[in-house]
Amino acid sequence: MKGWRKKTDVHQVTDAKPSLTADIHKREISYLIKMGIRTICLILAVVVPVPWPYRLLFIAAAVFLPYIAVIGANERGKPAPPPTFQSPEANQTEIPLHRREIGS
Repeated sequence: MKGWRKKTDVHQVTDAKPSLTADIHKREISYLIKMGIRTICLILAVVVPVPWPYRLLFIAAAVFLPYIAVIGANERGKPAPPPTFQSPEANQTEIPLHRREIGS
């Protein structure tokens, strides 16, 4: 009876999503880093005497970074990969072993 079953793919631990706590922590850290960069850009635009093109660049970063930070913070983790488990198709003409009766 060797070889009568089809080989199936097996789930792997690496297919699992990270926990909700880990996902939220990662998004919080990302948000804080982006808002820290925004604060630095705002300080550079106001305090440091730089030419106007650089000052406009710092102001633009200070204006648009909050939007980018919020979008990134609201984004949930990456979608789960499709399951790799494939169940073998049932053979409808054969009675399963656990359903056979004596004498059949």
